Amino acid sequence: MKSPFRWFWSVSMLLTLLTAVSRGAEIIAVSPAEAAKRVAEGKAVLVDVREPSEWAASGVAAPAVLLPMSDLNGERKLWKPFLEKEAGKELILYCRSGRRSAQVAEKLAAEGKTVANAGGFKDWQAAGLPVRKTKE
Repeated sequence: MKSPFRWFWSVSMLLTLLTAVSRGAEIIAVSPAEAAKRVAEGKAVLVDVREPSEWAASGVAAPAVLLPMSDLNGERKLWKPFLEKEAGKELILYCRSGRRSAQVAEKLAAEGKTVANAGGFKDWQAAGLPVRKTKE
């Protein structure tokens, strides 16, 4: 008969290994120009992870899909169908400064998605890339 401690240790080590592997997923940073290029070529989807009030206040990158981080961390009413529809495409994320998009990228990478971080909306604007207004 095997020791219960040995079983617990084995499960614990497996969980530790899986956590380390998922956190080690590489998340690359891309410039706004490179993000725009990949989106235009159909290789990637640009996602704005800010909240609706932020979109309305500042506008958004013209090709961006608007999916708030709060939905990803909550019920995933918006994120779930989006991820199903865009399965296999690279997801390039941005927010106000790049911090939230990095958190979302880490979470999605741990779920096996191909992700990149384009930083902040201010970087997109500074690059002179197209923006649009939204009422959301």
